[in-house]
Amino acid sequence: MLHNAFSDAWGIEVPIFLAGMGVGGRATPPALVAAVSQAGGLGVLGCSGLSPEETRRRIREVRTLTDKPFGVDLLLPARIADAPPTRTAVREEIRARFPKHAAFVQELIRRHGLPDVKPADETVVNLEYAKSVLEVIFDERVPVFAAGLGDPDFLLERARAQGMKLIGLSGSVRNAVRQKKSGVDAIVAQGTEAGGHTGTVASLPLIPQVVDAVSPTPVLAAGGIADGRGIVAALALGAQAVWIGTAFLVADEGQLFSACKDQIVASDSEAFRISKVWTGKTVRAFHGEISQAWAESGLPTLETPHQRILMEDFLAAALAAGRHDLFYNIAGQAGGLVKARRPAKDIMAELVDGAVEQMRRLQRDLVVSLP
Repeated sequence: MLHNAFSDAWGIEVPIFLAGMGVGGRATPPALVAAVSQAGGLGVLGCSGLSPEETRRRIREVRTLTDKPFGVDLLLPARIADAPPTRTAVREEIRARFPKHAAFVQELIRRHGLPDVKPADETVVNLEYAKSVLEVIFDERVPVFAAGLGDPDFLLERARAQGMKLIGLSGSVRNAVRQKKSGVDAIVAQGTEAGGHTGTVASLPLIPQVVDAVSPTPVLAAGGIADGRGIVAALALGAQAVWIGTAFLVADEGQLFSACKDQIVASDSEAFRISKVWTGKTVRAFHGEISQAWAESGLPTLETPHQRILMEDFLAAALAAGRHDLFYNIAGQAGGLVKARRPAKDIMAELVDGAVEQMRRLQRDLVVSLP
């Protein structure tokens, strides 16, 4: 058993959180979230981009699968380019203002023999959209809310009133201090090794600096952690728990496409690179044909939501053609440590057992003279 006071405070058995990853809800579906919570950790639904109705359905599905604590993760974009309120209008603006970008994506679609189809959903991911989903999260009385991007300070009073715990994610000491001032219950210190929206500071220097800067607010460590050794290292750096995403992307319960899971298992850490190709914000993902094509195009990426909608149109075309190998495969450098696809409970067991074994090894191999 791997347990600490933080685990008691959050009603879990082991201080391991499933990161609330997005990718259209495929990365952290209800079955995976529930499996992690059932195994003693805390599963988190990644709901960015999902409609309020679909978010509610997923929250309720988790509750049919487990009575353990779980959370929801959502992006609260503080800075977003001025854009029309619908996807159709944004597309028209892209064609008018950025014709080379529109033409380039159409060429990608033709080059790969994809049908020219587009998502039917007109939702534009912005703060107003996020607020509509937050209404569902509060209405469903979700125990934990994590802001994967942006500050949840405007939620504090309402969250306190119903006992909801708030988590803020940060890739720098400056942002972590801002999150502390917003009143969150815990802060994720996410090193640049992490998948998804990530900063520029590596986990090893970031985590202890954040711990020092925000104490006594608890810190969850993220970025490059995919086995027991990483967990012990994070705890040694002062974190109270770990926030793990990439290791669970290949779980049987996850709904990532098989081709995406295979890419992660087969790749080394260098295959997962940061770019703005997929959303207009820095995102670490598998560097495949599409990322390389953008790099060779010479075109600067657009800001979000323009770049996001541009690429989601491409992804819709790839999905319609069954070209899952071209899909947006968010993952961190810890992908180099992930070597097999298996059930979430087995991943959890190996994480816990690996951490305990590392602690035993340190106790066995190190001689420490204490006063």
